[in-house]
Amino acid sequence: MDPMLPPDQVIEATRLWLERAVIGLNLCPFAKAVHKKGQIRYVVSDATQPLQLHADLVRELEFLRDTDPEVVDTTLLIHPHVLDDFLDYNEFLEVADETVNDLELEGDIQVASFHPAFQFEGTAPDDITNYTNRSPYPTLHLLRETSIDRAVAAFPEASKIFEANMETLDRLGIEGWRALFAQR
Repeated sequence: MDPMLPPDQVIEATRLWLERAVIGLNLCPFAKAVHKKGQIRYVVSDATQPLQLHADLVRELEFLRDTDPEVVDTTLLIHPHVLDDFLDYNEFLEVADETVNDLELEGDIQVASFHPAFQFEGTAPDDITNYTNRSPYPTLHLLRETSIDRAVAAFPEASKIFEANMETLDRLGIEGWRALFAQR
């Protein structure tokens, strides 16, 4: 990653991914409403070491805990300069979950994972299904459990989202995925 990449460019690339892939392909049927209401907080970490990212994670978890959900419902903590390696990132997810527990936020906030090299266990690196969790930059998505519960209640077939996403991406293919981002 370019260490001089301006945060606004990182946010713009992430927002484009959210709009074209996550919302545009309906990979997460719950994302559109919070995006439309402006309730997504985009934070770019300048961390270059996992310990620095951990400090940012603590700050953002506390911010989300202390902020009215009508103002900020969810946070995307984007960290373009640390944990580029997916295996390192994946190990950090355990730290993230422990941090949620340490802050006594288990059951209130959970961490979802997105990474440019995301790979589900048992899949090849170039398997199109991995793209359901591929973002432009490593990203920790901090979600409120109450928001998830409301979304699942409004979408009774929530358990079928994963399968639908796999079918959508299989139809789209790698070239279709790339075409989503070819035009600005």
